This record gives sequence, C-alpha cells and structure tokens, in this order.
Amino acid sequence: MKTKVLSVGGSIIAPGEPDVELLTAFSAMIADWLEKNPDERLVFVAGGGAPARVYQNAYRNVASAFNETQKKMLSFADNAETDYACDWIGIMATRLNAQILKTVFGPLCKEAVVTDPTAPCDFTGRILVAAGWKPGFSTDNDAVLLAEKFNADTVVNLSNIEKVYTDDPRKNPDARPIDEISWADFRKMVGDEWVPGKNCPFDPIASKKAQEMGLKVICAAGKNIENLRAILEDKNYVGTTIRN
Repeated sequence: MKTKVLSVGGSIIAPGEPDVELLTAFSAMIADWLEKNPDERLVFVAGGGAPARVYQNAYRNVASAFNETQKKMLSFADNAETDYACDWIGIMATRLNAQILKTVFGPLCKEAVVTDPTAPCDFTGRILVAAGWKPGFSTDNDAVLLAEKFNADTVVNLSNIEKVYTDDPRKNPDARPIDEISWADFRKMVGDEWVPGKNCPFDPIASKKAQEMGLKVICAAGKNIENLRAILEDKNYVGTTIRN
C-alpha cells in the first residue's frame, strides 16, 4: 500500500479555536479520496500553530518579568532552558490538534496518536495521526521521519501560505513566489538552526534530512481543499515544490 505524508499546520486545524468548517470539508474530501483509492493510506502530522505560539509567548513574558533572584528560584536560568520549555509547550499544542484530527476520522484511524516517529508502530487503518515528539524537533521533522519509516517519497506541507516566497512578502514588496526550488537553494534561505515557534516554510533540520533522503516536499495552502485533492491525485496544483 502506498503512503503519503501530510504535515498539517496548527494554524489550519485551530487558528484560534478548532476550525469546524475547514475540518468538515477536509475530512469529507479525504474520506472520499481514500474510498476511490483503496491502495493508498495517509499519515497526518499535526502542528501546534497559533495555540502553541500564544502559550510560548505567555511563558516568555512571565520569564522576562522576574528579577534575577526569582529567575534562579523558578529555574528561568538561561535562553537555552527557556527554549526547551517552549518546545514542550509547542509539543503539547500539537498533541491536542492531533487528537481532534484522529477523532474526526473515527474508524479510518485505528491507532493512537503517534508521539515518537522513531518507535515501532502499527498502521492497520487508512489514516495514522502523529504529533510533536521531543524538544529540538519540529513536526516537519517528524513528518520526514515518518516518510522514511513508511517509504513515502513526498511530504505535503500544509500551512497558511500558498507558496514559498523569496522573502517575507509582508515586509518586502519585491518578494516573489517560487514554483520550484532545489533543496540546496531552499536551505540557504532558511538556515540550519531550529528555534521553537520559528515561522518558516519548512524547518531547517527537517530540510537537511529531506535533502539527504532525496524527499520531495510540496508547500501549499491548507485551506484550499480542491488544490489538496489535486496534489493527492498528482494533478496540476498551486504550491512550491522542493526537491534535489
């Protein structure tokens, strides 16, 4: 059975609260597609998105408000420790988002939410849902590891952007959308460091692993349901393709 991996941004699942309309349309399309493609199965990896950033920012604000003595007493030791704590906050947000995805798909998803992409796991249904793993690793990285585990050659990265741009279009009016880019050029854009809550099209650590694997990643808008169907059906789609 062929496996496709979809990394579903938390801003798609729950931009503030769960997007009921989007989840309804998304699940209906996926169920229809699976019925018409009995030899296919899907892995969804849920991101933390806006809920993760809200709680991470709250924690950072609390940490910055203490004086040095209070920080020492409450273990706000340094930036590294703060990043570690923020990573765990983000991971918990991904697990909540993953649980609602699993619940929405009912009997199509028979296994519990995967929280360690490196551990042995059964995949007896048509859908497997995964969430964040551990500090230092984003859900993009989890998606790449699960693609490796289940021999998928493509990861579809669904977020609130339609394409990757040469720069942030909100800050640079000359930024241009990219239809296709090599891993080498993409990695020059995103760098090599992962920071909890970092907002980039695809995590730098995951990008390095994907390049080594020869994996193809498609970045596309998660709320465009018909475009997602086109991607699943290997038809013309709107998005950015990253590959060697």
